[in-house]
Amino acid sequence: MGKSLPPKAIIGLGKFVWTTMWNLMMSNMAPRSKAGAYVRPDSQFRYTIEDTADSPFPPVAQRYRLYVGLGCPWAHRTLVVRALKGLQAVIDVVVVQPSATAGGWVFEAEHQGCNSLEDLYRLAQPGYDGRCTVPVLWDTQTRKIVNNESSEIIIILNTAFNQLAEQPDLDLYPPALQSTIDPWNDKIYHAVNNGVYRCGFAQTQAAYDQACHELFQVLDELDAVLADHRYLCGDTLTLADVRLFPTLFRFDVVYYGLFKCNRRRIQDYQHLGPYLRDLYQLPGVAETCNLEAVKQSYYGFLFPLNPGGIIPTGPDITSLSTPHQRDQLGQASPVVQG
Repeated sequence: MGKSLPPKAIIGLGKFVWTTMWNLMMSNMAPRSKAGAYVRPDSQFRYTIEDTADSPFPPVAQRYRLYVGLGCPWAHRTLVVRALKGLQAVIDVVVVQPSATAGGWVFEAEHQGCNSLEDLYRLAQPGYDGRCTVPVLWDTQTRKIVNNESSEIIIILNTAFNQLAEQPDLDLYPPALQSTIDPWNDKIYHAVNNGVYRCGFAQTQAAYDQACHELFQVLDELDAVLADHRYLCGDTLTLADVRLFPTLFRFDVVYYGLFKCNRRRIQDYQHLGPYLRDLYQLPGVAETCNLEAVKQSYYGFLFPLNPGGIIPTGPDITSLSTPHQRDQLGQASPVVQG
């Protein structure tokens, strides 16, 4: 009585309890393979919007809504395409917030009788018990989810609303470049977009080492390609650039430290750094970037990676507005001015 456990026992007990709880939380938050590698589940809602007589989801202004989390890179890419295409007056946006206590995305106030994104999913499909992720492309007329796969939503936004868009001539997925865009998308998704998560959510050293190696191998490859090309597919801005941008924007802020992707910062790359600034300065793109929401989402929500919940004060991203001089690599303008 009155005696404390010796430090060695306290450390051993604390490590056992924390490791057990960490494995439990990570198994729910980040499904893994037998080797401890993060495995991202597939999206469940995969419908499209088409201007055809029999389409259940025709392109109509103000009919559809995007549900996004401002910290989420997958949702961010949909906001970028919406801005570039000039669809702000056509498709409304509702922002949800991450909640560590609720274990998912929640509304700031009750929305359509829902308090959380999980409630909205079940409103669309009663009994739904899958993952409730952003972005969500929602049909306000039928109260159904059209699509929750970001790579497909950005294609929908690129083509389906051209008759309503302010920038209808901007094609981010032109047929002539699709054979170049698609391989980039596949490589970037595996090694970079999802690669940073494979680093941060790895549950074995071997899984982390492999993910980290693949991540920086592709970042080095991208940097080399961008030495001679303004964008990944030459002088034309495409969905390959849009899909890469949100990860690059978050890299030095979050992934470098919290996700252990600390071999090199994006700003330290000779070409990737200016390329990031180039994309950030495209019309409307900076307005889709919310640094504080990104930090709150990752450092505040991902409790297993940051148990103390302390939000870093930096970094200063004013450098993203400094001249990039990459327009000297090509003369074609990526945005058609109205």
